Amino acid sequence: MQTRFLPQEQEVSGFSALWGSVLRFAAMAMRRSRKLLMMVVLLQFTSGVGTLPPPGTVCMDSVNMRHVLRWTQPTASCNSTVLYSVQYQGEFELLIKNGSWINAPECQRIPLTSCDLTFDLGSDSNYSLRVRAQCGSRTSAWARFLFNRNNITPPVPELRLTAAGDILLVSVRKFPLTAVTMVTMWRKDKEQQTETFSMPADQEVLQVAALQEGAVYCVKAKVVLSLEVQSGFTHSHCVSITGPGAPAWKQPTVVTVTVVVTLGLLIGLFWSLVHCRPDCCQYFQKEPLPPSLSGNFTVWIAIPQQREELCEETPHLLRGGAT
Repeated sequence: MQTRFLPQEQEVSGFSALWGSVLRFAAMAMRRSRKLLMMVVLLQFTSGVGTLPPPGTVCMDSVNMRHVLRWTQPTASCNSTVLYSVQYQGEFELLIKNGSWINAPECQRIPLTSCDLTFDLGSDSNYSLRVRAQCGSRTSAWARFLFNRNNITPPVPELRLTAAGDILLVSVRKFPLTAVTMVTMWRKDKEQQTETFSMPADQEVLQVAALQEGAVYCVKAKVVLSLEVQSGFTHSHCVSITGPGAPAWKQPTVVTVTVVVTLGLLIGLFWSLVHCRPDCCQYFQKEPLPPSLSGNFTVWIAIPQQREELCEETPHLLRGGAT
């Protein structure tokens, strides 16, 4: 049996095919427009990333066991304040935490060009540091820096000795919590017999008691970060022990009491001069004279009379000239 299509049926079939083509084209156009729209949105979102130059001249300033990361401002102009963020990564973050980075808590979106990382870099491992700048919606790439505190030499500590009776007080300048000060002490006449004390960073004064009266003791110290990282020893500081004397509290107490008493006397004297009447403030009364001494006496003073000097007249003979 042979099927024949009438002209009207052929027209309907052609229209259906054309409509299907239009729909397929419209669907393709919609997919393309959607992709184009997504690309535009993505470009708009990422347009601010990487357009700002990263900070320059990144370096570590290590002074007195304080580690401060410093950098310079990007060369590009910015209409607003440039903000900086700092991150660090140690061996633990690199190996155990799959290369994660830690934000420096005190250095996120700060306007300064420095960041104190002393307490963040607490181990002797290698650290990767990075800093980036942000200006409005623009964000720069990361500027990186490698650091290991084993590469620095700690400073020599500063000592101050004070003898209080038979006790020796050793004061050391305060260091960060990662440092330990080793203090070595000996008698000057027995240099081979030394004694070593360990001072944590949070201890500022070392007290050594029961020392021999009249002896001279010497002290030197050094800063230790690890077995490999140590400072040199200070010069020897020596002091003489005077022996047990007055308690430490006695001298300042006596001075305080003396000042208070003196001040009280001055205030009392000033108050008495201002508020007391003259007739009531005669602390030294005048006693009257006895009657035998209270009369009026006339005192005669004898003045010797001077005798008149008598002049003796001596005759003079006048001689005339020869005629």
